[in-house]
Amino acid sequence: MAYIGNKADTAFTSLLKQDLTGASGTSLTLTHAVANANDIALYINNVRQEPTEAYTVNGTTVTLTGSVAGTDDIYVIYLARAVQTTVPPDGSVSSAKIANSAVDLTSKVTGVLPKANGGTGGTVTGVTTLTEQATTSGTTKDFTVPSTAKVIYVSLMGVSFSGSNDTFMIQIGDSGGIETSGYTSAVAYTGGGTNNNGDNYNSGTTDNGFFIYFSAGAGATLYGHATIINGGGNKFTCSAQITASAYISNGAGYKELSSGITTVRLTTVNGRTFDAGAVNVTYVE
Repeated sequence: MAYIGNKADTAFTSLLKQDLTGASGTSLTLTHAVANANDIALYINNVRQEPTEAYTVNGTTVTLTGSVAGTDDIYVIYLARAVQTTVPPDGSVSSAKIANSAVDLTSKVTGVLPKANGGTGGTVTGVTTLTEQATTSGTTKDFTVPSTAKVIYVSLMGVSFSGSNDTFMIQIGDSGGIETSGYTSAVAYTGGGTNNNGDNYNSGTTDNGFFIYFSAGAGATLYGHATIINGGGNKFTCSAQITASAYISNGAGYKELSSGITTVRLTTVNGRTFDAGAVNVTYVE
């Protein structure tokens, strides 16, 4: 049979039972008041008693014409107090029918929760920013990341080094340590009055990292970030955009690890000493 509008809901009616076993004497007490003896079915030792003849009712008090013992099995069924449970049809409950703050999404939804309509949002789980490291000394800066990281961001904030010109690079490692070979990578820069420095730094003989800034000068301050993405099966790609003064450098690369990633390292090709700025890593699982 067809319906106009929402389909009628499905309702089930259940009769309420009260167990009175253990009562004795000529009086019983009901949990719910009823109008008269016909509103309940009284059973003593599984034998139904005749209303008005075997008992009378006044509110919650049942008066028996005989006497019961504490060992008798006694119960009543409320005939005039049906308890109804309703199952609404699919698609029939609007937001107006749901009380504010009545639904806990964290118990109903798995994964990262989106920002709800009209909501203010909140902390997104799965995104972690590590502790920033100053690049004021040393030749390498290592960060530990979980093997479950899918996207890794390396942020350079005013990083510089001392000594001769050198190329910045990122290396990654697994449980066997930092990988220092086997990368496919290239980097080039533009700007500073140079139309195009088309140097492909990876000439086929240098494969020791993801190159992210080509031939930075001593004291040049670098800003920008590199993005490392796990493409599946411990295969990683890297892209970078880093600026220094009037120059911008673009790099890209690929590296496959033998097992899950554990470490991300910032360094230079020739091991220059850092002397300013900071670096940090944020990853998404």
